[in-house]
Amino acid sequence: MLGLKNGPIQPTVRKMLGQRGFPMSMADPAHSSFQYVDKISTYWNKLRYHCGLKTPVEQIRRQIPTEEFDYQALSDCLKDYARPRDRISDLIKSGVIVRVKKGLYIFGSDYRRGPYSREVLANLIYGPSYVSLDYALGYYALIPERVETVTSITCAKTRSFLTPVGRFTYWAVPLEYYRIGIHIVEISEKRPFLLATREKALADKVHRDRGAGIGTPRELEEYLFEDLRLDPGTFRELDVSAMNEIANHCRSRKVALLASFLRRFKESSHE
Repeated sequence: MLGLKNGPIQPTVRKMLGQRGFPMSMADPAHSSFQYVDKISTYWNKLRYHCGLKTPVEQIRRQIPTEEFDYQALSDCLKDYARPRDRISDLIKSGVIVRVKKGLYIFGSDYRRGPYSREVLANLIYGPSYVSLDYALGYYALIPERVETVTSITCAKTRSFLTPVGRFTYWAVPLEYYRIGIHIVEISEKRPFLLATREKALADKVHRDRGAGIGTPRELEEYLFEDLRLDPGTFRELDVSAMNEIANHCRSRKVALLASFLRRFKESSHE
């Protein structure tokens, strides 16, 4: 039987397979053709494992280089299985992969080659979107607090998702404002994500924080350096031209005030 007659795994193989090389329960004619094919597939993959051949997990890891992947990539790896959806369910139950959202997965902790990216996941969970607001301000170290919720801006509807890897929120803005002040960050090959520039992240925060009560330069200064606790030196490094362009597309009095305040703040530092 497959050249394993006298091999050390013969007892295991005979336990899995009947004496004639078929699953023992398949002798029952009551089994449907679907059940038969599915069980043959299961026994064959067990046999591959005990023979030292590539396991489904090794096959998936070889074909998917990233830690974040979608259903299409996963189903391509399992296309030779009779019922790939059932195999995916088994992989989830066994902890090989984690379902972040319908059609989106990461590898389980025992099968990762490196850390997964919550920024990459944020772009994939809901879109079009880019990472911004509090999370981006923390990413740039513009604010001292560690931000757990991954905050994003979208030109679709405002949404929020609670997943096994944390909460992801998305605030809606008009398309004209959405499409400026974004750049692509490459973590590694095939793992890019969209992130607000430093200026856009701060403008988004000022624009979306409706309870801040910002109406005057003095109120904005208190908000920036007392509420958000921005470092004045870091704030001074922001680009005035970029902030002016953002303000022109935003049509927000608060963002226009932010652009004006940044210009005067930088000018005062040179006096």
